Amino acid sequence: MENMVSRTLSVHQEHEVLLKLETAGLTDELAQRVIDSKGNDLAMKVVRLISNGDFEATTSQKRAREIMGHNYFGIEEAIKHFGVNPSRQQLAALSEVLTEAELRECKDTHILVAIFPMSILEIRGKDERKLFYSHGDAWYNKQAFAKDRGEAAWHLVRKTPVANSTSKTWDEQQALLAKNEETPDARVMTYTIIGHLLTTGERLFENIYVRCSDVVSGGSRVDVGYFDSDGLVVDDYWDGYRDDVIGLASARKF
Repeated sequence: MENMVSRTLSVHQEHEVLLKLETAGLTDELAQRVIDSKGNDLAMKVVRLISNGDFEATTSQKRAREIMGHNYFGIEEAIKHFGVNPSRQQLAALSEVLTEAELRECKDTHILVAIFPMSILEIRGKDERKLFYSHGDAWYNKQAFAKDRGEAAWHLVRKTPVANSTSKTWDEQQALLAKNEETPDARVMTYTIIGHLLTTGERLFENIYVRCSDVVSGGSRVDVGYFDSDGLVVDDYWDGYRDDVIGLASARKF
């Protein structure tokens, strides 16, 4: 027979789902609209809403996705890949994105990321594919920066080091930033790098480190990178150290 779909639910589950929908207000007329919807659109929308924890993208978020293309890691991606369960307050904080002009200016050079409260250790804990170089024995496991969870916010992160920022000290690198740029912390960079790989398969900073804003307990500066097949490296160097494989991370100021 044509249009046969393999069963994934038991008869009991189907009955329970139908009862829930009827209790919620499903009528014969509404059910028929689902049946008659073009290309099964309404049914797919219902399943998508359930998968995304009842989240429905705002007009601003939908437009941002269209502009940024694959350089976009939104709320749906955070739910899927990091298992976040957004609160109403977090969704409200992320409801509006940058202007279209700002996004178009950065659509090829930056990644727009919806970052939820999640520490580096928590991100690593959700990593079943061993995308980090170090795990239980990592030097940073007890460092404050690795435990910081931050807040829900949009970040527009540059996909490459700041131009001409290698072989320079921290102060020399900071002088290269434009007025609308800043250096993000290691949590933001880690979230972006891992999230981007999970959604696109593209590895950022494969052969280079980028300095972040965090300072460890001993006074050195955190950097991340060298994200090859061995996994993402979280390291630290002194601000005065120069090396041709240490550049600077940057993001647009919001």
